[in-house]
Amino acid sequence: MKAAYTKPFIVAAIIIIIDQVIKTWVRTHMNINEDIPIFGDRGMLHYTENNGMAFGWELGGVGGKLALTIFRIIAVAGIGYGVVYLIKHKYHRGLVMNVALIFAGAVGNIIDSTFYGIIYQNEPLFQGRVVDMFYFPIIKGHYPDWFPFWKGEYFEFFQPVFNFADAAISVGVIAILIWQKRYFKQETVEESNLNSEVVEE
Repeated sequence: MKAAYTKPFIVAAIIIIIDQVIKTWVRTHMNINEDIPIFGDRGMLHYTENNGMAFGWELGGVGGKLALTIFRIIAVAGIGYGVVYLIKHKYHRGLVMNVALIFAGAVGNIIDSTFYGIIYQNEPLFQGRVVDMFYFPIIKGHYPDWFPFWKGEYFEFFQPVFNFADAAISVGVIAILIWQKRYFKQETVEESNLNSEVVEE
């Protein structure tokens, strides 16, 4: 049982460390909006900072930023509790590990929001900006003239810039969606057996 508790959190700790190492390197070696090609113009490091939520969404002003960060902290605490709950109730190990990935990614970005304002930006606690750097515009072009709404307009796929923590969250969420039947099969069977026993009594 001890190993069951420690392994997911060890993996989470490793992800958080890698995330922070990458972000620190980017902050200390790159300028805002600077690019370092990895796969030519189809994959690169692009240093940018996110003031709010994913895809640049924001809550206005200092109060909005504070509310967003506090919400994130509460959400992270809930996810951490969820990992412990899943382990304690012996859920599928894959489910536990994927929730741990989500937890690690959330913590990685919380560190930015909570402390980076003080460390790097001369701003108060909880006012930091999240560092993003991975940019993979694999497909570039223009919508054809017959395409509705956006005909002739320029497009890129994949356009959002993200970080290692975001990647961990995405992997965890996608894996749960893909393998949800496997992860929850045992619990469904146990509930069916329990309902059968109640009916027989």
